[in-house]
Amino acid sequence: MPMPIPVQTTDADRLEAVITALQALASPEAPQNEATTIQAGSLFAQLKSINRAATTETKASKQRTTDARNAMDQAQLGLQNLMYERRHLEREIEKCQQFASIYQDIPLHTVEEFMVLAPEEARSGDVLDDEHQLMLNRLSFELSERQRLDERRKILLQDREQLLKQSKDYQVLIDGLGQQLDSLAKSSKEILKSMHDLAIR
Repeated sequence: MPMPIPVQTTDADRLEAVITALQALASPEAPQNEATTIQAGSLFAQLKSINRAATTETKASKQRTTDARNAMDQAQLGLQNLMYERRHLEREIEKCQQFASIYQDIPLHTVEEFMVLAPEEARSGDVLDDEHQLMLNRLSFELSERQRLDERRKILLQDREQLLKQSKDYQVLIDGLGQQLDSLAKSSKEILKSMHDLAIR
């Protein structure tokens, strides 16, 4: 009579043990009695349980792959948005660099915009009465705004590098999951073939 199946640590080990036990029961030397039939029924129940577990794990793996792909798509979309914003900022910076050195030719915020956006001390009543000081303050405000935009550009570049790294990491993860799914599908086919062969006997 075949030995009892030991507790295994993985489904693959359990499957191998069940198939080995079934093969032993199906051999010509095995006794054909009620105990053998009961043991075969128990082994087939275990085989079905292993198959259900494999099916569940396959579905879970596919879901994890889908989730990872969605996350990668979101990261890619975020990256595209950042690249678009970067190109926009680079064009703006290029425009700034091409400005003429004569201050009258430099496009500034209008006085109305300056009054809304600039700090309180840069647009006081005394400043508004002095045209020269007003122009100096507008130029200073323009410089600070451009420096702020340049800092924003640097942050966007850092974000882009981070998103690229995340995108590569997700791709590696997805590639690994694909290999695992292929291996699991191959194992499932072998199980089904073994079950079919046993059923024919």
